[in-house]
Amino acid sequence: MTQGKRGGTPAGPAKGSGARQMHTRVKTAKGRKLSSQLWLQRQLNDPYVAAAKREGYRSRAAYKLVQIDDKHRLLKPGYRVLDLGAAPGGWTQVAVERVQSSEGRGQVIAVDISSMDPVVGATVLLLDFMHADAPALIKAELKGQKANLVLSDMAASGTGHRHTDHLRIMALCEAALAFAREVLAPGGAFLGKVLQGGTENALLAEMKRDFATVRHLKPAASRTDSAELYVLATGFRG
Repeated sequence: MTQGKRGGTPAGPAKGSGARQMHTRVKTAKGRKLSSQLWLQRQLNDPYVAAAKREGYRSRAAYKLVQIDDKHRLLKPGYRVLDLGAAPGGWTQVAVERVQSSEGRGQVIAVDISSMDPVVGATVLLLDFMHADAPALIKAELKGQKANLVLSDMAASGTGHRHTDHLRIMALCEAALAFAREVLAPGGAFLGKVLQGGTENALLAEMKRDFATVRHLKPAASRTDSAELYVLATGFRG
């Protein structure tokens, strides 16, 4: 297993090794749409997909959090972490490794509307985060403690209409931020997924009232042709 920068976490695809990567071309199959063919071809040739399979992560998205945390040091042993929109569990796996919750240090609570397999060291809640009962159920798992980090990789199903998709994912991020304000300890951090489209600047301005530092991020593991961004707010004022 390739070792990463932090706590033995795998580093993902090697860069600059000089090794030639083979490109897999998917043959057209009867009944397969062109969009499905292109998606499958992209998956087969994605180095992060290959690394995730090799290193035991449930999704390539794990490397987004690895890269962000390697730079910004959000996950520390003993921290309490909420992972919203957790399925299939790649971010949860990284959080467990780095806060060492499987070793009895820290706490990781993973929440998703879709079911996901258990992750040793994490509490997995099958919940619709937007349901009125969800915040109280999540707070009950914290047992009166405050979280050090709230992660939101939540995304609504795509409609194909860019502006609509942007508004829907921004609504999820705003809801996650509102909850983070209720549960974060002073000095805590929030990391949420957004899409480029304009209103994320208004969200940044709102965050600056409650956090010492706010910035946009696009880790290398985010596909370059994607409008996906992450917004990171650190130093919660409480």
